[in-house]
Amino acid sequence: MRRIGFGCALYAALIALLAGFSLADNQTNVSLDVSQQLFAVLTAINSCGYDQELSISDPLRAQIRNEVAQNLKASNEAQEAAQAVCKFYEEHEQPDAARTLAHYTSLALYLGPAPGFELKVKESSLPPDAAQLEGLVPLLQRFHAKAGLEEIWTRHHNAYVALTERYHEPLAQMTFNTEIYLKLPSAGYLGRQFTVYVDPMGAPGQVNARNYGTDYYVVISPGPNSSLKMDQIRHTYLHYLLDPFALKYPSLMETLRPLLASVRPAPMDESFKRDISLLVTESFIRAIEARTGGTRKATDDQRQDAVENAMEQGYILTRFFYDSLGSFEQDAAGLNNSYVELIGNINVRKEEKRAAGIRFAEKADPELLHFSRPADNELLIEAQDRLTAGDSSSARDLAQQALDENTANPGRAWFILAQVATMNSDLPGAREFFLKALDVAQEPKVVAWSHIYLGRILDLQENREAALDHYRAALTAGSLLPEAKAAAERGLKHPYEPPSHSQ
Repeated sequence: MRRIGFGCALYAALIALLAGFSLADNQTNVSLDVSQQLFAVLTAINSCGYDQELSISDPLRAQIRNEVAQNLKASNEAQEAAQAVCKFYEEHEQPDAARTLAHYTSLALYLGPAPGFELKVKESSLPPDAAQLEGLVPLLQRFHAKAGLEEIWTRHHNAYVALTERYHEPLAQMTFNTEIYLKLPSAGYLGRQFTVYVDPMGAPGQVNARNYGTDYYVVISPGPNSSLKMDQIRHTYLHYLLDPFALKYPSLMETLRPLLASVRPAPMDESFKRDISLLVTESFIRAIEARTGGTRKATDDQRQDAVENAMEQGYILTRFFYDSLGSFEQDAAGLNNSYVELIGNINVRKEEKRAAGIRFAEKADPELLHFSRPADNELLIEAQDRLTAGDSSSARDLAQQALDENTANPGRAWFILAQVATMNSDLPGAREFFLKALDVAQEPKVVAWSHIYLGRILDLQENREAALDHYRAALTAGSLLPEAKAAAERGLKHPYEPPSHSQ
């Protein structure tokens, strides 16, 4: 295998550091998994009276509840730990059981691995619903140890994994069909992740979808005969695919801002009335769902009813997108090449007039996806999306602005600057910024990938021993991140070489 000489070829190869990530490592950006953190949190609240839809849950839920109950009976310390958790649960219980589950799901997604369950971000970076429950962490640590949750998790891990099997083929088919319809491959979505978690300890009727930064999560609790909830998963996946487009073209979105005045009386969530990009994207998604019938075949009357229902809830561009998709379906161009023209064809005055004739519904369907974005992280979210879209200049400016404003997540800001430097073939800058990211980063994803990129740079400089140190560090930091773990293992086996220069 030929090695690349250091010098001009090295600088030219830096582009492939990111290209290699997007084309190879990011092939697993859609994943189906189980989570010990979700198991621990949901098992804890099950021990404290969370019984929603227990009778129609998978039998594994009742089995685990019984095993925990037996462990509690056998130990006074376990009973004391459970009492502390249950007191907390009672103090933070929501009037609606679905909201209770949603809040605890949010917290679980921000927890690190057992037994520490440390927060993966600073407290100030937690979304509001998870921040309310931050005090559970030390109680959960003790409950996990005293109630024997580690042994129960190990005993039932294979059963958990088996629950995911019924989703593999439908999930693969859904993502394939969605990307084919939009003519938009997701494999190049640099640094973004879409994960479906399956856990039987929640209510089978509930689906919780979350967007944290550039990552999207769907949490499902299957029952023995419950549906797979593929329409809800697809809705979140459409957000995963389409959200970056609106952020890529802020000036285009700004021309549509006057439409927000038309939706003030609408019953939908206030976030759609304040952010034109959210309104545009949600309307687009509703149109796609109506046009395609979701994961089921629909009659024309049913499709038209879906459009009208969306319009009456306040998603006033659904009719425009629905009609425009007819032409899009006949065109060979994919969404990457059609989006600007599609949005540019929106006539604000015409849509204002159409909206004026709508009799808005009294109540809107609850939006499935919660954008749990801390205010001080919005710059970094947009920066990452700009980077994903190939706009490195805007990404750099936004990341630097976040640093200037003392963001609560400086590690990700430095990481974005390092990625920008890599894309611009700036080796010294890339190395400096990845090292700065490691100095302050708390997110396992940022830490792991910073080590991986540094290892690759050192491999290109033919400093193999130093590169191996970074790959080992990445393997530790990314032990729960499949794509990072795989990349680190590859780095340990073979020195990195850009795909375009490999033999």
